[in-house]
Amino acid sequence: MNTADLGLPVDVPSTALFTDQYELTMLRAALKAGTAERRSVFEVFTRRLPDGRRYGVVAGTGRVLDAVENFRFDADVLGFLRERQIVDEETLDWLAGYRFSGDIWGYPEGEVYFPGSPIMRVEGSFAECVLLETVILSILNHDSAIAAAASRMASAAGGRPLIEMGARRTHELAAVAAARAAYVGGFTTTSDLAAGFRYGIPTVGTSAHAFTLLHDHERDAFRAQVDALGRGTTLLVDTYDVTEAVRMAVEVAGPELGAVRIDSGDLLLVAHRVRQQLDDLGATDTRIIVTSDLDEYAIASLAAAPVDAYGVGTQLVTGSGHPTASMVYKLVARAETADPKAPLVPVAKKSSGGKTSVGGRKWAARRLDENGIAEAEVVGTGIVPGELADRQLLVELVKGGEVVAREPLDVVRDRHAAARGNLPLSATQLSRGEPVIPTEYVPGRSGS
Repeated sequence: MNTADLGLPVDVPSTALFTDQYELTMLRAALKAGTAERRSVFEVFTRRLPDGRRYGVVAGTGRVLDAVENFRFDADVLGFLRERQIVDEETLDWLAGYRFSGDIWGYPEGEVYFPGSPIMRVEGSFAECVLLETVILSILNHDSAIAAAASRMASAAGGRPLIEMGARRTHELAAVAAARAAYVGGFTTTSDLAAGFRYGIPTVGTSAHAFTLLHDHERDAFRAQVDALGRGTTLLVDTYDVTEAVRMAVEVAGPELGAVRIDSGDLLLVAHRVRQQLDDLGATDTRIIVTSDLDEYAIASLAAAPVDAYGVGTQLVTGSGHPTASMVYKLVARAETADPKAPLVPVAKKSSGGKTSVGGRKWAARRLDENGIAEAEVVGTGIVPGELADRQLLVELVKGGEVVAREPLDVVRDRHAAARGNLPLSATQLSRGEPVIPTEYVPGRSGS
C-alpha cells in the first residue's frame, strides 16, 4: 500500500500524524503509569443523527483499513516528535515499533446505522488503540456524512443517474474521498480523475462555459466539441440563449446528439421547454442533464421534469448542510491489569449535558418484521438473543493486526442500495423526522 492509494501527497510517508497531540501525551502517561498495555475496547458511535435525517450511512471503512495499515512512526515522524518535545524518549522508543496488532470489528461499509449503533469496535492494548482515534473518526465522520447526503439524493433522483462534480468546492484530498463516498451512497460517476484513478469510479466530463466563450461563435464551439468527442457528447446550452443553443446543437450534431446540459435558470421550466424543442427537432433520444447547485430537495422538485441526469457539487461535498456525522470514539471496556487474560470490565462516561455513554463491548442486530423490513436496531452486551443471532451486523475487519475484509467498491455500493431498500418506506422522505427505526438496548447477560 502506498500513499497514493490513501489519497495522500507523495511526500507524506504514513498516517501516524493524522492524530491529535493528546493521543500521544495519554500514551506517554499510560506508559509511565504501567497501564498502557491493559486490554481495552473502544467503540465508534453517534449519539444522534443530524437534525431531520432518518438514517446514517457507514462509509470510509475501506479507507480506515488502509490508514490503520499505514500507521507507522518512521524516522521523519519520530524526528518531528523529538524536536517538538511532544513525548519523551521512552515513548519515542515505543512508537518506533508501533504496529497495530489488535482486532477491529464494524458494520460493513455501505450499511445503514442509527443512534447508538456500534459502527466500529477496536480492541487491543490501550496504547495501540488510543492512537487510532483521530484518524478513524476523521475518515468515518467525513465519508459517512457525504454518503448520507448522496443516499438522500439518490432516493430523490428515483433511479436517474447522479454525477459527482464537487472537487472544486472542497480540499483537493477531501474531493477524492467525497467522490468515493458519493459512489457508495448511490452516485454513478464522478468528474474527479483522481477518484477514478484510485478507486475505479467511472469518470465523465465534457466542457464548461469557458470553452464556448473561447470561440468567436457558439456554433464554432459546438462544432469543435463534436469533431473532437463525437455526436454522443454533451453540449452546454445556457451560455447565451438556451433556445437558440439547442437549435444549433442539433444542427451541428444531428439528432444523434448525446445530451444537453442546463446549468442555470428555472430548471423545471427550462427542462420542459428544452425537451419539447428537442423532440420537435427529431432529437428524441437526446438526454437532458441539469446542474446548478442542486441538493436533494432541488432534485426532488424536478421529479416530474423531463430530466435524465443530475450533476451535484457543493451541496454533496459539504454533506448537504451536515458535513460531519458527529461520531465519537469511546473507551467502553478495559482490563484492570496488563494480564492478557484479565477479564474486561465495562466503563463509560457519566456526565450531564447529553454526553453519557453505555459501557461494555456491544453487539448489534437489526430486527425485521414479518415482511422482512427493518423495525428496530437492537444493541446489547453479553450473549446475543437466539432470535437475533443470524441478524448480527458487526463483521471482522482486522484480526491480529491483519486486514481480513477488503472488498470491491461496487460490492459496498450494492450493499448500501440493499440496506436502504430494507428500511421502512418513510426512510426516503425528505421531510424532517426521527430515525426511521428505534434503537433498543438489551441488558447484558452472562454466558452461565
